[in-house]
Amino acid sequence: MQILLLADVESEYLWDHFEKEKLEGIDLILACGDLKADYLSFLATLATVPILYVRGNHDGHYAVQPPGGCDCIEDQIVSFRGVRIMGLGGSYRYRPDEQNMYTEKEMARRIRKRAFALWRSKGVDILLTHAPAHGVGDAEDFAHRGFDCFLSFMDKYHPKYLIHGHVHANYSRHFIRERAYGNTKVINAYERYLITVPEPNPEQNRLVWITHRKEEDDDEFTRLF
Repeated sequence: MQILLLADVESEYLWDHFEKEKLEGIDLILACGDLKADYLSFLATLATVPILYVRGNHDGHYAVQPPGGCDCIEDQIVSFRGVRIMGLGGSYRYRPDEQNMYTEKEMARRIRKRAFALWRSKGVDILLTHAPAHGVGDAEDFAHRGFDCFLSFMDKYHPKYLIHGHVHANYSRHFIRERAYGNTKVINAYERYLITVPEPNPEQNRLVWITHRKEEDDDEFTRLF
């Protein structure tokens, strides 16, 4: 399965110089945040595949104008062609009372609230985030620090991929697109990047939402364990 990854800046290749053929062979689009809603809406009008996204720390405007034709998977687990994907957008909190920013404890709580869904789905194949994990592709400044709880997530659930944005290629002369953490491939999706992922169930062409229980049920499951 060919998955197009997007993050942080709108690709001129796709938006300003778009040709429909550029999306041929793409089976799924995953967006990691800090992208204009109009950009994702534009791609949704031309793509015949699902577009899944999480919010970046600059995506407060999504509350007023969310990307049309796309699915937000914040705090959700979905499956497409048997590939299980969980979304956890937002960045490390560096301003008080700002949308889509979280303290370490707040992000860890988001993960705990999905304990039952993660148990039921037997983990996930892709963790889709905006921020990176701490020490694995993040930056030294506080605003671009990664989350320790993402490390714990990878240690416990062993996703095949953690896909993030937030750290731009021009922030460092030593930008690295792909890293490894244990058995997880960590990918910075800055602008656009294409990956190939094995599909366990190629006949499942519709998006299946695994998280349909109430958050309170997940909290109860967390307390039991």
